Amino acid sequence: MVLKHSAHPMGVYEFEGRKPQIGRDTYVSETASVIGDVILGTECYVAPGAVVKGDYGSIRIGDGTSVQDNVVVHARPHEVTVIGNNVTLGHGCIVHNATIEDDAVIGMGAIVSDYAVVRNWAVVAEGAVVKARDEIPAGKVAVGVPAKVVADVSEEARHVLLEFKRTYRSLARRYPVGLKRLYGPWEHVSQGED
Repeated sequence: MVLKHSAHPMGVYEFEGRKPQIGRDTYVSETASVIGDVILGTECYVAPGAVVKGDYGSIRIGDGTSVQDNVVVHARPHEVTVIGNNVTLGHGCIVHNATIEDDAVIGMGAIVSDYAVVRNWAVVAEGAVVKARDEIPAGKVAVGVPAKVVADVSEEARHVLLEFKRTYRSLARRYPVGLKRLYGPWEHVSQGED
């Protein structure tokens, strides 16, 4: 679906004729930047400060994915970063010219570098670095710098992670109607009487 008028302002930008496509019930914060050749699926949540930049590369993001605060997603010139369905991109992580498969979780502050692959239901822990061309196998937990597999993702962990994924899908629907600006950037906020 090509971007149409929305009830809320979104940080979505055309660049040199390259226009983002935003799926149904997807929320993009007005302080996020979704630029150029980007396709976002349905029920995605793109939080304040996130940058999804298809200026000289392309970004493909599936349904139900959360791109949390201050995440950066980019691709090399004429290449593609692919992020699957129901992926969690935790606060402040970076995904650069990589592939993240369905249901994977990239923890807060983690980095997934060029040509790396994170398979289905893999979890990259907070602050971990998946080096260029490395692969994290399906259903495994990887930690450290560089990221090393240390465990399987347990069934209990999957249930907890599914709840978080559902929460962000819900936020994608709730933000457009529930978020209300209280003050503009230049308005004085009264601190009470002197």
